[in-house]
Amino acid sequence: MKIRSLILATTILAAASSQAFARDEIRIVGSSTVYPFTTAVAETFGKTSGKTPVVESTGTGGGFKLFCAAAGVDSPDFTNASRAIKKSEFEDCAKNGINVIEIKVGFDGLTVATAGEPIKLTKQQIFMALAKQVPDASGKLVDNPYKMWNEIDASLPATKIEVLGPPPSSGTRDSFVELVMEKGAEKFESLAAMKKADAKAFEGVWKSIREDGAYVEAGENDNLIVQKLEANKAAFGIFGFSFLEENAGKINGVEVDGVSPSYETIAGGEYKVARPLYVYAKKEHIGVIPGMAEFMAEYVSEAAIGADGYLADKGLVALPADQAEAVRKAVADQAALTADQVK
Repeated sequence: MKIRSLILATTILAAASSQAFARDEIRIVGSSTVYPFTTAVAETFGKTSGKTPVVESTGTGGGFKLFCAAAGVDSPDFTNASRAIKKSEFEDCAKNGINVIEIKVGFDGLTVATAGEPIKLTKQQIFMALAKQVPDASGKLVDNPYKMWNEIDASLPATKIEVLGPPPSSGTRDSFVELVMEKGAEKFESLAAMKKADAKAFEGVWKSIREDGAYVEAGENDNLIVQKLEANKAAFGIFGFSFLEENAGKINGVEVDGVSPSYETIAGGEYKVARPLYVYAKKEHIGVIPGMAEFMAEYVSEAAIGADGYLADKGLVALPADQAEAVRKAVADQAALTADQVK
């Protein structure tokens, strides 16, 4: 009898221990830009379908590191991303036995904004303000000499160049250099020629941001950038359109290449500084962590990502109807990314 009681007690203890290590809530990491959208979905899910998921803002790069490091209850179930997964990140996930489901949730415009008077800029002028090296009159690359905006163009204000933006680990930074800095660099004849002759050298130019104080790495907290802009009305900040929407009474978007950032100009394709936003899920965790399939279904529902959905109210620009339907099918099928789909 004592032996049977001991066995029963041991079994109960083991079961309790197993339950203690299991999770009954979804864990999400990643992009600060996607964070407010995922938080809104998490809150809706918590009210209607299950326990509210825990969402952390770690930045896109930091999110992929955590997400791809391992599968299991001690690792995140989803990661938000303001760019598509990189080949190296996909390979890290695969190496660690993780099959990745990619969910494109909508579009976001990258904005340059200020709490002071907005100005009109071109991508070339932004490159001249922020690149570590720029061409001189002869086309030779020199350390960036510009300290004031009016040194770039006499029509710009006679104020110090000070731009607050994301660090290298941020997907917003990745998108900014590709959508703005690269395009701005191409406007110089000498750099366009370099691109043809030596693409790698050209990449080194447009990817290198100056480090002399004109560009200030402000971390992954976009709300902190807004606060700093309010304190210094001569400064500018870089972040996603949703934060411009959210803080419309505090900051103003800058017109880039003749187009102001708005829901309409991003959706219509006129505003060229725009990018898709993603959420990535671990296929291995579906059926292990409660509510994952239901959470994905909520995220891609018409009520969430539709043109009149609750995420549009937060600044997410809706996918075209055919793309939204393709995303919903991929989520329903739990279709994992393959290597040939990753650039």
